[in-house]
Amino acid sequence: MNIPNPTPAPITNALTVDVEDYFQVSALAPFIARDRWDSIPCRVEANVDRLLNRFADNHAKATFFTLGWIAERYPQVVRRIVADGHELASHGYGHQRASELSREAFAQDVTRAKRILEDIAGVPVIGYRAPSFSIGTDNLWAFDVLKEAGYVYSSSVYPVQHDHYGMPDAPRFPYQVRDGLTELPITTVRALGRNLPAGGGGYFRFAPYSVSRWAIDRFNRDERAPAIFYMHPWEIDPLQPRVPGPGLKTRFRHYVNLHRTEGRLERLLGDFRWGRMDQVFNIAR
Repeated sequence: MNIPNPTPAPITNALTVDVEDYFQVSALAPFIARDRWDSIPCRVEANVDRLLNRFADNHAKATFFTLGWIAERYPQVVRRIVADGHELASHGYGHQRASELSREAFAQDVTRAKRILEDIAGVPVIGYRAPSFSIGTDNLWAFDVLKEAGYVYSSSVYPVQHDHYGMPDAPRFPYQVRDGLTELPITTVRALGRNLPAGGGGYFRFAPYSVSRWAIDRFNRDERAPAIFYMHPWEIDPLQPRVPGPGLKTRFRHYVNLHRTEGRLERLLGDFRWGRMDQVFNIAR
C-alpha cells in the first residue's frame, strides 16, 4: 500500500515594518534638515494605525522596528503595537546610518532607543535593524555594540548589491554574528548567479505584485525556510507631501506606485502566513 507523502505545513514568514516618517528617509536627508523634524506635521501615527488594522483583519502578526524619536513623540503608537500582540523592536533613535556614526555615537544611539522603547511599552526590546541596512564590511564592530547594549538579534544586513547598502557576500540565512547575537538577513533568491532582492521595500513597489509573490513562494518552496518582508508606513501614504530638491532617481525610488502599495499589501497578507520575527525564528528573550 502506497502512503502519499504529507503536504508540508504552510510556512509562516516574518512580516516587519520600519517605523519612520516620510521626512526621515535616508535618501531625502540632504533635503530636509534634521532640526526641522519637529516642525513638520507627522503622518506616521495614522499610517501605523492603518497597517495595524490591515494586519488584524488578516490575522497577521509583525515586528515593528521603531525609531526612538517616534516613540518619544507618539508613545500611543508604541503601546498599540504591543497591545495588538506585535513585537516591538528598535530602529535606533534618530535614523542615522550606522556606517556614518562613530562606535561611541552608535552605542549611544542604540542604547538610547532601547531604553525609550522599553520604558514606554514595558516589554523587553531584543531586536534591532540599522537604518538603510547600514551594517557592512567596514563597520562590523556594530555587532559588538549591539551585543553590549543587550540586543539578541539584528536584521541589518541585505545580502544584495545596491548603491546605498548591501553586503552581497554575506550569508543568506540566519547566522550567529557574535556569541548571543543572531543576524537575520533580508530575504533573497538566487538567480542568474547572484542574489536578487525578495524582501519587499522599494522592490515591492517597483515591480508588479506577481514578482514579489513568485520570489517569496520560490524561497519557501526551495529553501523550506521563512522569508523576511519589510516595508515602511509612509509606503501606503500616496498623499504625503512631496519634498522639493531630490533628483529624478530619488523621486522615482521614493514615490513610485505609492497608490498601489496598500492594495498589494492586502494581497500579500492573504497569499502567505505572517508572524513576528522573534516567534518565526524562535529567538529567546
